[in-house]
Amino acid sequence: MQTYIRVLEKPKLKNPILIEGLPGIGNVGRIAAGYLIEELKAKKFAELYSPHFLPYVLLHDNVAEVLKNEFYFWKNPKGDDIIILVGDSQAGDPSGVGHYEVVEKILDFCQELGVKKIFTLGGFATGEIEEMKGIEVLGAVNEAKLAKTYASAGVNFSDTASRIGMIVGATGLLIGLAKQRNMEGVCLMGETAGFPILTDPRAAEKVLQSLAKMLGVAVDLGTLDKRVKEMEEFLKKIEKMQQKAMKQLTTKEGEKLSYIG
Repeated sequence: MQTYIRVLEKPKLKNPILIEGLPGIGNVGRIAAGYLIEELKAKKFAELYSPHFLPYVLLHDNVAEVLKNEFYFWKNPKGDDIIILVGDSQAGDPSGVGHYEVVEKILDFCQELGVKKIFTLGGFATGEIEEMKGIEVLGAVNEAKLAKTYASAGVNFSDTASRIGMIVGATGLLIGLAKQRNMEGVCLMGETAGFPILTDPRAAEKVLQSLAKMLGVAVDLGTLDKRVKEMEEFLKKIEKMQQKAMKQLTTKEGEKLSYIG
């Protein structure tokens, strides 16, 4: 078995832009992309399957389904059309070969559809719980000019390299490999605590705010904001519980581990 894409429909798209939001730290990208699909009422048109996904099935109403990624499209009446990529998993191959195979398959497919610009969404783990107003969106680009193009979108492009250094998984590989195909790539990462049990819609909201400005698309964040408020008390309760654990995850005194994805 090889990585393959099952096409359900072949939409006619106008200058489509790819937005990727696969599972990662805090599930920031997955939440943001999933919410965008709901708000835009995007339609699924393709599914990606790969032997590099983890070897288990998900049970939905007692029905087993293998892990997959899904492509949705939205026809933008006022601008470029949008393709949104979400999924159950990223590649789990520790050698990295699977990550490259899946990303190249995604890029092949999107290039055939006419995609020339990619936005990837993810989280940057700080090990600390920030107040909503203090959450920052860090950005990376595959061409320096793009940082200037999107300078007014509320994204910190200047400190990303010094604070992160690398971007792990599809979120980084997509924009890195896209450059070899002359495709523009922008990565947006919301600051999140990064605790394994914590899904962070607060960071996803911040990422969505910046993405909406970049795309020039109106996105109603009212429902997501409600979910953010519901999490506030929960976040405060677990913060003290996690502080001791995070101290044990330091590489050396004063240096916290962080992960991007």
